[in-house]
Amino acid sequence: MSRFFRGGDDSSSESSSDEEELYSEEEEEQELDSQKDSDEDSQDESDEVADSDSDSDEGGAGRFLKDASSDSEDSDDEVRAKVKSAKDKRLDELEACIKQIDNGQKNGDWTLISGEFDKLNRQVTKLPSGKPPKPYIRILAELEDFMNEALAKQKVTPKNKKMNATQARALNAVKQKIKKNNKEFQTQIDAYRADKSGFMESSEEEVVEAPKPKKTARFNIEPTAAVTEEAEIDDGFAVVGKGGKTLQYTPESIFKHLRSILDSRGKKNTDRLEQIKVMEKLNEIANTPYQKIRVLLTIVSARFDLGTGTGNIMPLDHWKSAEKELSSLLQVLEENKDYVVVENAEEWDDDEKPPSLQPGEKYIKVPGSLVSYIERLDDELVRSLQSIDPHTSEYIERLQDEGALYNIIFRGLLYYEYLRKDETLETPQDSVNRIVMRRLEHVYFKPAQVVKTFEENCWEAVGKSVESVITPRSQAQDASNLVNILCNYLFSNSDGIIRARAMLCQVYFLALHGEYYKARDMMLMSHLQENIPNFDVQSQILYNRTLVQVGLCAFRKGLVYDAQNTLQEICGSGRQKELLAQGVMMQRYGQVSPEQERLEKQRQLPFHMHINLELLECVYLTCSMLLEIPLLAQTGSSPDVKKRVISKTYRRMLEYHERQIFTGPPENTRDHVMQASKALAAGEWKKSTTFIHSIKIWDLLPNAEEIKAMLSKQIQEEGLRTYLFTYAPFYDTLAIETLSNMFELDAAKVSAVISKMISHEELAASLDQVTATVIFRKGVELSRLQSLALALSDKASALIETNERTLEQRTQGTSNAFERQGGRGRGGQRTGQRQGRGGARAGGNTQRQAGGTQFTGGALGAAVRG
Repeated sequence: MSRFFRGGDDSSSESSSDEEELYSEEEEEQELDSQKDSDEDSQDESDEVADSDSDSDEGGAGRFLKDASSDSEDSDDEVRAKVKSAKDKRLDELEACIKQIDNGQKNGDWTLISGEFDKLNRQVTKLPSGKPPKPYIRILAELEDFMNEALAKQKVTPKNKKMNATQARALNAVKQKIKKNNKEFQTQIDAYRADKSGFMESSEEEVVEAPKPKKTARFNIEPTAAVTEEAEIDDGFAVVGKGGKTLQYTPESIFKHLRSILDSRGKKNTDRLEQIKVMEKLNEIANTPYQKIRVLLTIVSARFDLGTGTGNIMPLDHWKSAEKELSSLLQVLEENKDYVVVENAEEWDDDEKPPSLQPGEKYIKVPGSLVSYIERLDDELVRSLQSIDPHTSEYIERLQDEGALYNIIFRGLLYYEYLRKDETLETPQDSVNRIVMRRLEHVYFKPAQVVKTFEENCWEAVGKSVESVITPRSQAQDASNLVNILCNYLFSNSDGIIRARAMLCQVYFLALHGEYYKARDMMLMSHLQENIPNFDVQSQILYNRTLVQVGLCAFRKGLVYDAQNTLQEICGSGRQKELLAQGVMMQRYGQVSPEQERLEKQRQLPFHMHINLELLECVYLTCSMLLEIPLLAQTGSSPDVKKRVISKTYRRMLEYHERQIFTGPPENTRDHVMQASKALAAGEWKKSTTFIHSIKIWDLLPNAEEIKAMLSKQIQEEGLRTYLFTYAPFYDTLAIETLSNMFELDAAKVSAVISKMISHEELAASLDQVTATVIFRKGVELSRLQSLALALSDKASALIETNERTLEQRTQGTSNAFERQGGRGRGGQRTGQRQGRGGARAGGNTQRQAGGTQFTGGALGAAVRG
């Protein structure tokens, strides 16, 4: 029905619900203004509608073709239709909904009651007056009583006579709605139940006609004492809610506003920023510790909601605000020992009065999890650092917030220590373990001086009177003691992943500070290398980082073999970036789905936690060079030695470098190491040392000069070994003094190296200490021609074996036809041959008897056998 043709009571009441959905409140208010301001227009409209109703019996176009004279005459005689205001129409709809709910109660139709109850609540919120009508209060009270009766009846009803599932679900839904809705009107409901007839009779007198609002009355300009200072300053304007009512923020209404915010959390079309502004105002007017704690817990949760989702990052200003609010929350809890925030507390449902300390109780428990807030704050900082370009000043500025975060973690640990002192609170051990682990994860990869600065700032902030049980003030100042205390605590009180991660953190810290043997022994005793595939991805990344750090520590100590052996697993794979979570590898042919790629990016470490991959590659290649070049010289002069490869990656690079026709001066780390390898293989150890020392990446290591001196010493020793392996066949004796002068080593050092080679049977020689010479044994080393002949013989034997195996596979059942022996049939016995089809070879004599046709291998086979 058109909004411009309003009929009598029936038509207007029937169409009002449709109009409510089609038009906004503003249009209805304009209708109300136009109806009240222009009485003549409304009278004319009612005349026209009355005419149309009186002539409704005539069908077709005839009802619209009446002349003007008959229209005017008939309209004077009929009763004019009554025009209802928007308020009256809403009250009529209210009565209709109440009648439907009454019918539902009579029939026990909870589905109907649930739908009509929702509709009733929507209509009450749209009433112009702020006070709910008396019929609404009556139906709330009656419906609650009826619901309680139904629930009590359900408990004693046999299972076979209970209501169906649909009605049961509707009953539970109504129960939740009434429980939530009736809190707001509990005072009026109690008054109705005290005096039902008196309460309903007074309804007529209390209805006051609302003043006519103006067009600009979307804001209530009347100043009220409860409006916040910001609203008073803003030129007399105040924040308004639905229906143009001023939102009043008072200490008494804090819990009511918090309840409405929590109910709307997670729903569509919810303005989270607006909710945060409301809670900031509530935080300003909160005057009791309980109010402050509740508001701070809610506002921090709301700020974290801004960072939900995979692509959303918590804004910087909101992160800083959340950090300050968490600090304020800890301050309030420290000042008011009666209030504790614990996870196992029950929710307080009464929004009218706060909880009080009951006899026999020491604390007022507020539900919440501080450790979850601290972990989320930490995770949001990591996500923020991941999204910032690390080569800008913005990253440095953002990284400075880690000090404030570490302070929050430290104070949170102190608070949980306080809670653990009282066993009645039943604080779970897992919460303490989680916050200790967070503190350890901010410490283990940092130098000792940075950790000391962090600790000093934290202890200074909490004051001199505060003491920690887990990390005493006297021992926490030293970084080594702090890491040791935190790890020992987790070893004693945790298990599973947290314990394994604590072990890895301690090994990493020891390796970072040069304690290689302690780190190696802890790593081996933990047996993590056997179980690490069963752990989560983050723990595997930490294991890889620890392994690399142990290898770098071994290199700094001059343990080349240990360093290369440790780094082989990571660097030999060619996926260092991916294994250390320092970058995403480009996959060919779409092997990784978008979901996997997104998860991979989320696991990336912030830039300040990275291990320098260029330094890692340089250390790995240098160690491989010092091990592979002597090995290549040894296998080249003695082909009978089984060929062994230490690093396939290094071998491939070296072969590629040797295939180059022209090699220019080295440009990067890899070129320097390859040219140093070539010089070392040729015996030019000084040139090799120059190439290695010219790599600029060594300056990033502490004590760079000591490391260069260590590398020079290693190159001299390996150059001596390479020289002896290469030129041993050409010497009968060789003076130690000559070798000492050639490689600029002490005679004692040269003797030690040669003795070690002889004892390991790497060198066929003896050391004459009287004449200080090395006497090489002849007849053991093969000449070049002999080595090539042996290699040819091995390959020919392998070829023969392959041919025979291929022939046997192809002929299968007819293979015995080629083995006829002296007129015997196929079943005759054959000495040294297969017993029947597929039998094993008997004895070691493989020569066939004379007279049989056999494959001899030709001249090549005879040469091999001869």
